[in-house]
Amino acid sequence: MPAKIQIRNLRKVYDTPERRVHALENINLDVQDGEFLCLVGLSGCGKTTLLNILAGFVEITAGNVMLDSKPLDDNYDKGVVFQEYALFPWRTARRNVEYGLEIRNVRSEERKRIAMEYLKLVRLEEFADFYPHNLSGGMRQRVAVARALAFDPQVLLMDEPFGALDAQTREELQELTVDVWQKTKKTVVYVTHNLSEAVFLGNRIVVFLPRPGRIREIIPVNLPRPRDALSSEFISLQREIDRLIRA
Repeated sequence: MPAKIQIRNLRKVYDTPERRVHALENINLDVQDGEFLCLVGLSGCGKTTLLNILAGFVEITAGNVMLDSKPLDDNYDKGVVFQEYALFPWRTARRNVEYGLEIRNVRSEERKRIAMEYLKLVRLEEFADFYPHNLSGGMRQRVAVARALAFDPQVLLMDEPFGALDAQTREELQELTVDVWQKTKKTVVYVTHNLSEAVFLGNRIVVFLPRPGRIREIIPVNLPRPRDALSSEFISLQREIDRLIRA
Protein backbone atom coordinates (compact mmCIF):
# COMPACT_ATOMS: atom_id res chain seq x y z
CA MET A 1 0.00 0.00 0.00
CA PRO A 2 1.46 3.43 -0.96
CA ALA A 3 2.55 5.76 1.81
CA LYS A 4 0.16 8.48 2.98
CA ILE A 5 2.79 11.15 2.22
CA GLN A 6 5.59 10.68 -0.30
CA ILE A 7 8.43 13.22 -0.49
CA ARG A 8 10.87 12.89 -3.38
CA ASN A 9 14.06 14.87 -4.07
CA LEU A 10 12.69 17.87 -2.18
CA ARG A 11 14.73 21.06 -2.27
CA LYS A 12 13.95 24.45 -0.73
CA VAL A 13 15.95 27.64 -1.20
CA TYR A 14 14.91 31.02 0.21
CA ASP A 15 16.06 34.17 -1.62
CA THR A 16 16.34 36.96 0.94
CA PRO A 17 17.67 40.53 0.51
CA GLU A 18 20.76 39.59 2.54
CA ARG A 19 21.61 36.20 1.05
CA ARG A 20 20.38 32.92 -0.37
CA VAL A 21 19.34 30.42 2.30
CA HIS A 22 19.56 26.75 1.36
CA ALA A 23 16.99 25.27 3.74
CA LEU A 24 16.47 21.72 2.45
CA GLU A 25 18.32 19.46 0.01
CA ASN A 26 17.46 16.02 -1.40
CA ILE A 27 14.75 15.10 1.10
CA ASN A 28 13.30 11.66 0.38
CA LEU A 29 10.79 10.39 2.92
CA ASP A 30 7.63 8.29 3.18
CA VAL A 31 5.09 8.83 5.95
CA GLN A 32 2.77 5.87 6.44
CA ASP A 33 -0.96 6.16 7.03
CA GLY A 34 -1.59 6.34 10.79
CA GLU A 35 2.11 6.80 11.61
CA PHE A 36 3.46 9.10 14.31
CA LEU A 37 6.62 10.54 12.76
CA CYS A 38 8.96 12.86 14.68
CA LEU A 39 11.45 15.27 13.09
CA VAL A 40 14.48 16.24 15.19
CA GLY A 41 17.71 18.18 14.68
CA LEU A 42 19.59 21.32 15.60
CA SER A 43 18.07 24.76 14.97
CA GLY A 44 18.25 25.69 11.30
CA CYS A 45 18.20 22.11 10.01
CA GLY A 46 14.98 22.62 8.04
CA LYS A 47 12.54 20.48 10.02
CA THR A 48 10.04 23.34 10.51
CA THR A 49 10.47 24.33 6.85
CA LEU A 50 9.47 20.79 5.89
CA LEU A 51 6.44 20.95 8.17
CA ASN A 52 5.43 24.29 6.63
CA ILE A 53 5.73 22.78 3.16
CA LEU A 54 3.40 19.96 4.23
CA ALA A 55 1.03 22.57 5.66
CA GLY A 56 0.98 24.46 2.36
CA PHE A 57 2.52 27.59 3.90
CA VAL A 58 5.76 27.39 1.89
CA GLU A 59 6.31 26.54 -1.78
CA ILE A 60 8.97 24.04 -2.78
CA THR A 61 11.93 24.95 -5.01
CA ALA A 62 12.26 21.50 -6.58
CA GLY A 63 11.04 17.95 -6.10
CA ASN A 64 7.63 16.48 -5.35
CA VAL A 65 5.32 16.01 -2.38
CA MET A 66 2.46 13.55 -2.83
CA LEU A 67 -0.56 12.79 -0.65
CA ASP A 68 -2.26 9.46 -1.35
CA SER A 69 -0.21 9.26 -4.59
CA LYS A 70 -1.53 12.63 -5.83
CA PRO A 71 0.25 16.02 -5.88
CA LEU A 72 -0.17 17.78 -2.55
CA ASP A 73 -2.95 20.37 -2.72
CA ASP A 74 -2.66 23.42 -0.47
CA ASN A 75 -6.32 22.93 0.45
CA TYR A 76 -6.10 19.33 1.59
CA ASP A 77 -7.50 18.50 5.02
CA LYS A 78 -4.74 19.04 7.56
CA GLY A 79 -4.72 20.18 11.15
CA VAL A 80 -1.85 22.35 12.35
CA VAL A 81 -0.82 22.93 15.98
CA PHE A 82 1.87 25.55 16.68
CA GLN A 83 3.98 26.26 19.75
CA GLU A 84 1.98 29.46 20.24
CA TYR A 85 -1.58 28.67 21.26
CA ALA A 86 -3.12 30.69 18.38
CA LEU A 87 -6.58 30.68 19.95
CA PHE A 88 -9.14 33.42 19.38
CA PRO A 89 -9.31 35.27 22.73
CA TRP A 90 -12.91 36.40 22.14
CA ARG A 91 -14.16 32.82 21.71
CA THR A 92 -14.75 30.23 24.40
CA ALA A 93 -12.92 26.90 24.25
CA ARG A 94 -15.90 25.29 22.54
CA ARG A 95 -16.29 28.12 20.03
CA ASN A 96 -12.57 27.93 19.23
CA VAL A 97 -12.92 24.24 18.46
CA GLU A 98 -15.97 24.98 16.29
CA TYR A 99 -14.12 27.48 14.11
CA GLY A 100 -13.08 25.13 11.28
CA LEU A 101 -16.54 23.59 11.26
CA GLU A 102 -18.10 27.03 10.83
CA ILE A 103 -15.98 27.63 7.74
CA ARG A 104 -17.39 24.37 6.36
CA ASN A 105 -20.93 25.57 7.10
CA VAL A 106 -21.66 22.73 9.51
CA ARG A 107 -24.96 23.34 11.30
CA SER A 108 -24.87 24.86 14.76
CA GLU A 109 -26.08 21.85 16.74
CA GLU A 110 -23.72 19.51 14.89
CA ARG A 111 -20.80 21.90 15.47
CA LYS A 112 -21.51 21.95 19.17
CA ARG A 113 -21.76 18.15 19.33
CA ILE A 114 -18.46 17.64 17.52
CA ALA A 115 -16.68 20.32 19.55
CA MET A 116 -17.81 18.76 22.82
CA GLU A 117 -16.72 15.33 21.59
CA TYR A 118 -13.17 16.55 20.99
CA LEU A 119 -13.01 18.63 24.16
CA LYS A 120 -13.93 15.44 26.00
CA LEU A 121 -11.16 13.61 24.11
CA VAL A 122 -8.61 16.12 25.46
CA ARG A 123 -10.29 16.09 28.90
CA LEU A 124 -11.61 19.64 28.82
CA GLU A 125 -15.37 19.20 28.49
CA GLU A 126 -15.91 20.91 31.85
CA PHE A 127 -14.10 24.01 30.54
CA ALA A 128 -16.05 24.36 27.30
CA ASP A 129 -17.39 27.81 28.22
CA PHE A 130 -14.10 29.23 29.51
CA TYR A 131 -12.22 31.87 27.53
CA PRO A 132 -8.50 31.33 26.76
CA HIS A 133 -7.34 33.87 29.35
CA ASN A 134 -9.02 31.75 32.04
CA LEU A 135 -7.14 28.60 30.99
CA SER A 136 -3.59 27.51 31.79
CA GLY A 137 -1.02 27.18 29.02
CA GLY A 138 -1.42 23.41 28.91
CA MET A 139 -5.21 23.70 28.73
CA ARG A 140 -4.98 26.20 25.89
CA GLN A 141 -2.77 23.83 23.96
CA ARG A 142 -5.26 21.04 24.50
CA VAL A 143 -7.96 23.29 23.02
CA ALA A 144 -5.65 23.88 20.04
CA VAL A 145 -5.26 20.11 19.56
CA ALA A 146 -9.03 19.61 19.79
CA ARG A 147 -9.59 22.37 17.23
CA ALA A 148 -7.06 20.79 14.83
CA LEU A 149 -8.80 17.41 15.11
CA ALA A 150 -12.42 18.56 15.08
CA PHE A 151 -12.85 18.77 11.31
CA ASP A 152 -11.33 15.30 10.89
CA PRO A 153 -8.12 16.16 8.98
CA GLN A 154 -6.19 13.57 7.01
CA VAL A 155 -2.89 14.66 8.56
CA LEU A 156 -2.03 16.38 11.86
CA LEU A 157 1.06 18.64 11.76
CA MET A 158 2.54 19.70 15.10
CA ASP A 159 5.40 22.22 15.45
CA GLU A 160 6.93 21.99 18.93
CA PRO A 161 3.47 22.32 20.47
CA PHE A 162 4.63 21.78 24.07
CA GLY A 163 7.98 23.58 23.92
CA ALA A 164 6.82 26.59 25.95
CA LEU A 165 5.31 24.54 28.78
CA ASP A 166 6.84 23.48 32.08
CA ALA A 167 8.26 19.95 32.30
CA GLN A 168 5.38 18.37 34.22
CA THR A 169 2.69 19.84 31.96
CA ARG A 170 4.69 18.80 28.89
CA GLU A 171 4.88 15.21 30.12
CA GLU A 172 1.14 15.15 30.80
CA LEU A 173 0.40 16.44 27.30
CA GLN A 174 2.79 13.95 25.72
CA GLU A 175 0.81 11.14 27.37
CA LEU A 176 -2.45 12.75 26.24
CA THR A 177 -1.14 13.10 22.68
CA VAL A 178 -0.31 9.38 22.49
CA ASP A 179 -3.77 8.55 23.85
CA VAL A 180 -5.50 10.82 21.30
CA TRP A 181 -3.37 9.47 18.44
CA GLN A 182 -4.16 5.87 19.37
CA LYS A 183 -7.89 6.66 19.47
CA THR A 184 -8.07 8.73 16.26
CA LYS A 185 -5.50 6.81 14.13
CA LYS A 186 -4.36 10.06 12.53
CA THR A 187 -1.15 10.45 10.55
CA VAL A 188 1.01 12.79 12.65
CA VAL A 189 4.17 14.68 11.68
CA TYR A 190 5.70 16.23 14.81
CA VAL A 191 8.65 18.64 15.07
CA THR A 192 10.58 18.79 18.34
CA HIS A 193 13.96 19.73 19.77
CA ASN A 194 13.32 17.46 22.75
CA LEU A 195 14.86 14.03 22.09
CA SER A 196 13.11 12.39 25.03
CA GLU A 197 9.80 13.65 23.65
CA ALA A 198 10.60 12.23 20.22
CA VAL A 199 11.42 8.79 21.64
CA PHE A 200 8.30 8.86 23.82
CA LEU A 201 5.96 9.79 20.95
CA GLY A 202 7.31 8.52 17.65
CA ASN A 203 7.01 5.34 15.63
CA ARG A 204 10.04 6.61 13.74
CA ILE A 205 12.39 9.55 14.23
CA VAL A 206 13.91 11.46 11.31
CA VAL A 207 17.27 12.97 12.25
CA PHE A 208 18.16 16.13 10.29
CA LEU A 209 21.53 17.78 9.78
CA PRO A 210 21.82 21.52 8.99
CA ARG A 211 23.22 23.77 6.23
CA PRO A 212 21.61 22.63 4.07
CA GLY A 213 18.91 20.68 5.88
CA ARG A 214 19.14 17.00 4.99
CA ILE A 215 18.23 13.64 6.48
CA ARG A 216 21.05 11.96 8.39
CA GLU A 217 19.14 8.86 9.42
CA ILE A 218 15.65 7.51 10.11
CA ILE A 219 15.43 5.63 13.41
CA PRO A 220 12.60 3.15 14.15
CA VAL A 221 11.35 3.21 17.74
CA ASN A 222 10.45 -0.36 18.66
CA LEU A 223 9.77 0.25 22.35
CA PRO A 224 6.40 -0.96 23.66
CA ARG A 225 3.75 1.57 24.73
CA PRO A 226 3.29 3.08 27.24
CA ARG A 227 6.97 3.96 27.19
CA ASP A 228 9.15 4.31 30.27
CA ALA A 229 11.43 7.33 29.86
CA LEU A 230 13.69 5.99 32.63
CA SER A 231 14.29 2.57 31.09
CA SER A 232 17.77 1.72 29.83
CA GLU A 233 16.44 1.04 26.31
CA PHE A 234 14.72 4.45 26.17
CA ILE A 235 17.82 6.31 27.39
CA SER A 236 20.09 4.36 25.05
CA LEU A 237 18.00 5.30 22.02
CA GLN A 238 17.92 8.93 23.14
CA ARG A 239 21.73 8.94 23.38
CA GLU A 240 22.08 7.37 19.93
CA ILE A 241 19.93 10.12 18.38
CA ASP A 242 21.92 12.79 20.22
CA ARG A 243 25.14 11.28 18.83
CA LEU A 244 23.75 11.37 15.28
CA ILE A 245 22.74 15.00 15.62
CA ARG A 246 26.10 16.11 16.98
CA ALA A 247 28.32 13.97 14.75
